[in-house]
Amino acid sequence: MIVERYGFKVNPYVFFTAAGLVLLFVILGVSIPHKMEVAFQAIQAFIIDQFGWFYILAVAIFLGFTLWLAFSRYSAIKLGPDDSEPDYSFGTWLAMLFSAGMGIGLMFFSVAEPMLHFIDPRTAEPRSIDAARRALNLSFFHYGLHAWAIYAVVGLSLGYMAHRQRLPLTIRSVFYPLFGDRINGFLGNAIDTFAIIGTLFGLATSLGFGAMQISAGLEHLGVFPATTTSQLILIAVVTALATLSVLSGLDRGIKRLSELNLGFGLLLMLFVFILGPTAFLMSSFVQTIGIYLQNLIGTTFRTDAFIGTEWQSSWTMFYWGWWIAWSPFVGMFIARISRGRTIREFITGVLLMPTLLSFIWFSIFGNTALHIELFGTGGIAEVVEQNVAVALFVLLEQLPWPTLTSVLSMIVIATFFVTSADSGALVVDIMSANGALDTPTKQRFFWAILIGVIAGVLLVSGGLLAFQTAIITMALPFCAIILLMCYSLLTGLRAEAGELDHPVETVEE
Repeated sequence: MIVERYGFKVNPYVFFTAAGLVLLFVILGVSIPHKMEVAFQAIQAFIIDQFGWFYILAVAIFLGFTLWLAFSRYSAIKLGPDDSEPDYSFGTWLAMLFSAGMGIGLMFFSVAEPMLHFIDPRTAEPRSIDAARRALNLSFFHYGLHAWAIYAVVGLSLGYMAHRQRLPLTIRSVFYPLFGDRINGFLGNAIDTFAIIGTLFGLATSLGFGAMQISAGLEHLGVFPATTTSQLILIAVVTALATLSVLSGLDRGIKRLSELNLGFGLLLMLFVFILGPTAFLMSSFVQTIGIYLQNLIGTTFRTDAFIGTEWQSSWTMFYWGWWIAWSPFVGMFIARISRGRTIREFITGVLLMPTLLSFIWFSIFGNTALHIELFGTGGIAEVVEQNVAVALFVLLEQLPWPTLTSVLSMIVIATFFVTSADSGALVVDIMSANGALDTPTKQRFFWAILIGVIAGVLLVSGGLLAFQTAIITMALPFCAIILLMCYSLLTGLRAEAGELDHPVETVEE
């Protein structure tokens, strides 16, 4: 059901339910921030204790399902008609999905996460060689195949139903093979509402991290102190830039920004690689790949059932919740740009290429910091212990031209910031309008502003803890939806192959 009134074009049940619930959260966060912080702590503790195993098992299933599908008899099916060709070149496609999927997280945690694992390792002696060796393996695990498997399941399901079966590009369409026309009623509205809310909080978390890091960088350069007020101002400024980008559309604003921030990011990465301990970085990269593959099954299913879930809740479960909350946005975005690619090409590209780039990124930044701690002047660990957001800038201070590279880093963070916000606003807008692509510009403006408002409220209501709790909470219902999505996609593929007694009918244009 689409209603066009007062310059809006929306499904009123989805739009007003999602917007109303989010605005209620905003009002509570502004009026009673301390009580919200206490509530966040209680909610996170309950979900981790009771459902932490569910996150771990579900993400393992997502990875297994995508790997199986890439080599199955369905792998040659195209996301579109059989004669369709990809809409974007491989390089542009990679830049767009990578920028939308990981950008700010890589910038924020590329130095901070390995250093935190080095300072406070899960099993090894703190600040030891063994702790350093294990630190990058954990970062690889959190940013590797599992994260992109989540995106691949959602993106492939949407791409198949939208481009192959010609259904609207919205989350509810994925379940047509299971529920038929019932997706157009209450069930579909509920699914899209959950997807929008999860996406908004996942995006707000990334924007909050981006604001914290830019603010820390500006303070490090002596521009102005990193306070909550300065971070809120940064969120407002970048949100305004995101609204300008989203209004210019996919092929102009988002495409060009994606290529720009990937280019700047690679330039910064090459700078650290060449001027850092190059031979050590190459050697440690090869070794960490081996450690990652050797321990992949064990880390995949680790729940820490016998020692408590405190570490898991701060790291693996937090990341799985973050990627799941992001998955409607990233999945729909990469589905939107992946028309014409085969299932095998899609999975191979989405799983392997961004994973490899993430591994290289973490190896260069994280291992450079660890090398300085173990064999150089040190000092990074102490600073990171006090302020995680400043980790990248402390590293750059150890290399030539620190002011220039710190400024470049903030530009990269800001462009990733804008790309995530404008891509997210575009996707949420599509979901709130039952997949319509020709929505009024004021709708995209509304969602872009709301993402910034949520980020600001989370920042005021508890900072990092609030971000972690919000995404772990919002991801829980959508995790179950993605599991059902796997079954629905398989049902649709089997129906197309004539393997079902009652095949799903293809929707005609």
